[in-house]
Formats: sequence, structure tokens, C-alpha cells
Amino acid sequence: MTNGEIWRLSATELTVLTKKGDLSAEEVVKDALVRMHQVNPELNAVVEDLGAEAMERASALDRARRDGALAGPLHGVPVTIKVNVDQKGHATTNGVVALKDVIAPDDAPVVSNLHKAGAIVIGRTNTPEFSFRADTDNPLHGRTHNPWGRHISPGGSSGGAGAAVMAGIGALGHGNDIGGSLRFPAAANGAVTVKPGLGRVPAWNPSQKAERGMLAQSMSVQGVITRTAADLHLSMPSLIEPDPRDPFHVHLPWRGNMQDGPIKVAFTKNTFGYALHPEVDKALDTARDALIDAGYLVEEIDPPDVFECGRLGYRALMGEVLTLMKGDIEAAGSQIIRDIFEVYFQEFPPIVGDDLIQALAQRSHHAREWSLFLQDYPLVLSPFLPQPFFKPDRDTEGAEGVHEVLGCAVYSYAMNFLGLPAASVPARLAELPNGPQPINIQIAARCWREDMAVDAAAAIEERVGQMAPILWEQMSN
Repeated sequence: MTNGEIWRLSATELTVLTKKGDLSAEEVVKDALVRMHQVNPELNAVVEDLGAEAMERASALDRARRDGALAGPLHGVPVTIKVNVDQKGHATTNGVVALKDVIAPDDAPVVSNLHKAGAIVIGRTNTPEFSFRADTDNPLHGRTHNPWGRHISPGGSSGGAGAAVMAGIGALGHGNDIGGSLRFPAAANGAVTVKPGLGRVPAWNPSQKAERGMLAQSMSVQGVITRTAADLHLSMPSLIEPDPRDPFHVHLPWRGNMQDGPIKVAFTKNTFGYALHPEVDKALDTARDALIDAGYLVEEIDPPDVFECGRLGYRALMGEVLTLMKGDIEAAGSQIIRDIFEVYFQEFPPIVGDDLIQALAQRSHHAREWSLFLQDYPLVLSPFLPQPFFKPDRDTEGAEGVHEVLGCAVYSYAMNFLGLPAASVPARLAELPNGPQPINIQIAARCWREDMAVDAAAAIEERVGQMAPILWEQMSN
């Protein structure tokens, strides 16, 4: 692999070469930075260039390796970090102008774990204001564009991470997900991710002044966006390492027990009255067939009520947001984000007061129903969105826009409310009037069995192929 092409390698491929000494960390990072400088001006995915810092760290890792130090599992892998997570010495802006000078006193657990594994942060990626849109734009850092074209939103809130990793800016893109913020950008950009389950990855921001609400604590998770499912198997064991600053972290191995016999998969196309686009329908069929070919037992059956569970969960979250965040949004948010939140509150009428307590109690009922179902069907293959990904700023177009962006995304935020892992993987490259566009599907799994969801994603990827090489060819034309 020559300089100028190293950036094309997956994290899995890179670590094979860096651990053998065939590539130095400096060579890897230098090539990643060249790629970033080539494509990021067009995308605005990375909003803080950490090139100098990254080269210093790469040199230090190379020296340590020459001196006999053991290489970490992510030795020399270039990564990006989302700007809503603390990285020591850098601003945790969360896409908000008023937070541009909030400098992190220490690394968040996810950053610390990546560093310990030998990864090298090359830049910090964009997010919408307060990280609470499925699109990525803000007055502080500007709009992020989708590398497939400006007619497609890059997704949010980890839109910078998704656009960066698919454009070849780093092999791993850190992100987080409270209602879909890892899976929306994966779907938008044709990337692969897994939303970890409740308590799986330790989380905390040392810069925060107050604790988050209970639903934010239980629904929000940290993860990575990748170009290939194998990179999730490589990177996630490092992310789930314990950190005492998260007292609710669940310390379990990445790999769970092997299942006896073929794994049963519940397959559903139920979109609860929302029209299922023909391209999404085809993507689901392709994913189903790939799993059957890989030896899974796929049965068409609906899981417990996703619509009721998802809507209840997001309405409860909106109740918490109304109580704990609305003042900050009004004081520090742009008019655009204030208007969007007003429509959010219409689409998902906030549950507050005594009703919120009842909704939180009802969460256990839904989680139990799913837990029982997943005893028979350890995986659930479903749509992620019922239609191809939406255009930029669709959520600024009133009730209809917010309904298309979030209202129909019940398979997304239901998994956050339930605390279940869910993978997103492209299953089709659709030829649409504006050009080719990836279509991702979702695979939910039993609690703390992210590995099973990623295995299924890998089986689908084996049939469909990776979207990145197709995208890179398009970007070069």
C-alpha cells in the first residue's frame, strides 16, 4: 500500500500492518490528514483539525513500539471525535455558539478508551445545535454535506462523523445516539454502526455542570461509525472497557455465549401506516436473503408493538427536554433550532408531571415484552426509515418535515427507550432520480448482544458489499 492510498484501508486492515511494523503510525496518520485536507473543505465534516497533535501522538506511539511496548488493538488507527464529547484541551461546543469556549478539563471515557487502545484522533466532527437534530448544521460550525451529494442530508446528530468516515477521513468516527444519532448518519452515508445497549459503553463529560436527566442517561449511548462491520468487532471491545466515572457501566465481554443451532431472526416490514418505499422494500428482501444464505432462520413475524413503545419513549424524552433543556435552548439556541423544537413538541406532545412517572414505569412493560420475544428470536430485522433518506433541512419545513424525519422513525428511538442494541448496515444502493443513494436496514438484538447484531450486519455486507469504494469512485469523477 503506497502513500496516498493508506486512507482507503479499514481499521482492521490498518492494524494488521501497524502491528507487524509494515506501516508506521506516522505514515498512517500523515496519509489520513492529506485525505482530510483534500475532501473536508467540500464536506465540512471535521470542524477542528488536530493534525499537529495527531502527528505528535503517532511519533510517540512509533517510538514506544520500537522500544518494545506492546501495540494496542487500535494501534495507529486514525479516528475522529464528535464535538459534543470532552477531549482534554478542546472545546465541547455541542454545535452551540455560547459553548465555543467550554474547554474540556479531561477526556471523556470513550476518548480515554480509544487513546488507551492506540487510536489517534485527527479531528473533531460536526453536530447540530444541542445534538438534537437528524440533520447537521449550526451557526457555529456551519453545514455538513453528505459525500453522496448535497441533495441528501448527512444525517444527525453524528452527521460529521458519518460523512467523514465514508469520505475516507479516518477509519473510525466516534458518535453518540439518544434516538438514532449513530444510525441516522450511518443510513444517510451508507456506513455501518451499532447503537450499543444500555450501560454498555461508559459515558460522562468532565466539563458538564449538572447531571443529565434520567431518560438522557438511559437512552443515550456512545459508539462508532465505520465503513465495514469487521471494524465494529475490532473497535467496540476497546470502547466498552470500564471507567469508574460511569457508575452504571455494565462490564461484560464483547462476545457473548454461542447460540445452539441456527439463530432465529424475526423479519418485519410493518411501518405502522407509513408508506414503505419500493427501494426500502427491496433492501429488506436483500437483507433477509443474505441472512438465510448465511444460515440464519428468518421468519416473517412482527415483534412487540414498536409504535406504541417508540412514541411513548420519545414523548417522555420530550417531557424531560421541556423540563431540563428548554431554558437553555431558548437562551442559547438559534431561531431555527427553537422553531424545530416547537414542532418536536407538536409531533411528540411532552409527557410531564405525574404522567411522566407513569410513562417511566411503563417502560419496564415494553422492555419485558421485548425481552420475552427475543428469547425466541434473538434478532429482529426491520426497516430503519420507511423511505430513502431525506434532503437537508427537511426538519425545518414544519410539521410535515419533522414527521418525515423523526415521526416515522419509531424503529430508531424505540431501541433507545428499550435499552437494546441495534445495528445499521446498507443493504442496497438505490438508483433514485437525484442519483445513487444507500439504503440501510436495522438489526435489533437481545440486551448486551451487540456482537450478534454485528455478525448479522457482516453477513448482509458480505452479499451487498461496502458502499465506500463505490462512493470514492463517484467522488473522483
